[in-house]
Amino acid sequence: MSKPNLSRSAIREIAFQALFPLNFNADLSKQDALTAVFELDHPEWLNDEQTAFVPVYLDTLVDGVTTKKDELDAIIAKHLNKNWSLARIAKTDLVILRLALFEMIYVSEEDVPKKVAVNEAIELAKKYADDSSRKFINGVLSNVLAEL
Repeated sequence: MSKPNLSRSAIREIAFQALFPLNFNADLSKQDALTAVFELDHPEWLNDEQTAFVPVYLDTLVDGVTTKKDELDAIIAKHLNKNWSLARIAKTDLVILRLALFEMIYVSEEDVPKKVAVNEAIELAKKYADDSSRKFINGVLSNVLAEL
């Protein structure tokens, strides 16, 4: 098992990939979600017991977003237009928003500047969502950023 040397962007993407199924399956453990991502995209990171080295920041993101989910959803809901609700947001967009908000609110500015968290969310949206999602995510996060 090789210990991966990951950028923060790569860690965010793995966090997104692990958080997405956790959004649907309440019985899925954080470790199982991460292992599934590693099995699909990075089998070389798994050891013989099918466990992987999990970078601290990856653990912080996945654990933080799952723990603070209700709080993050309340912030998202507060910044939606009156015709929108959380239930109407595409699940991909919702996971990206939660991840970015967690970094903006709970990770120190020295570690991750708030604007970097917004830009990283837009990059995830470019890869996993469509153009309208990217604009929507940017709009919500820009409103939150202005408030912070």
